[in-house]
Amino acid sequence: MNKVIHAVELTLFRSRWLLSPLYVGLVGALALLSYRFIIEFVHIAEHIGDTDAHTFTLDLLALLDLTLLANLILMVIFAGYENFVSRIDAAVESKDRPHWMGTIDFSGLKIKLIGSLVAISVIELLKDFIELSGEDHVGDGTKWRIIIHLTFVASGVLFALMDWIADKREFHGTH
Repeated sequence: MNKVIHAVELTLFRSRWLLSPLYVGLVGALALLSYRFIIEFVHIAEHIGDTDAHTFTLDLLALLDLTLLANLILMVIFAGYENFVSRIDAAVESKDRPHWMGTIDFSGLKIKLIGSLVAISVIELLKDFIELSGEDHVGDGTKWRIIIHLTFVASGVLFALMDWIADKREFHGTH
């Protein structure tokens, strides 16, 4: 019976490698996002003389949005792979290794993800408000974005609170 249990446990442990193609797929998504950024940047550069400051600001916010999304994808790739699959040994000795790499646990990843979502949401709202400047009426789309943004903020606060409570319980449980 012990051999069967050991075989099941070994299979379960090795199954974590099934996540690898998903992280490689995210690398592909990051490449596509980089391509999209370049297209948008070239478009802005080509029309720099034709656009007003208002449109230019909106275009820059769109680039910032893409950049934050790319950062989010990179965080998920690194932290997810290291938390759920294996250490990235190629980065251990690299001087370019991000300082946070290998230090973000699942709890920290949740907080960083929700923080990134809040930042992206803020940029979307900022774009809405810039587009609405001078108008008396806020559209339904903007109202929903505000509700979604507040939901992200509340979720982030609740995630942080849950982690804080869990840390307190662990601290008091060990003493």
